[in-house]
Amino acid sequence: MLDVLLKQPEEKHIPEGVIEVNDSVDKPIKSIIKSVSWRIVGTLDTIIISYFITGKVTLAISIGTVEVITKTILYYFHERLWANIHKIKVTLWFKSNGKQFKVKRVERTTLRRVN
Repeated sequence: MLDVLLKQPEEKHIPEGVIEVNDSVDKPIKSIIKSVSWRIVGTLDTIIISYFITGKVTLAISIGTVEVITKTILYYFHERLWANIHKIKVTLWFKSNGKQFKVKRVERTTLRRVN
């Protein structure tokens, strides 16, 4: 696994005027795993706070149960929204040698400026 992380990317020819952008978007399954792990932490926090406020364990657990279901669903859709935010279309301009250029095409790999 470490060798994959340390491996240097291969150089490839990029046409002039093309800017590459990283396309490493979280997959839906990763969003699900992240939402479940965060909900465990969040629900324990909610149960503890509810217990301190109400003084009743059963009421605190009931509040935590409702909260875990609603917030897991909300978090999943929040993650998917942010995972797809790169699909918003914008016009890109960059300056080089005092001149301004409109970017005609963007390739999704690593972020770097091509001169």
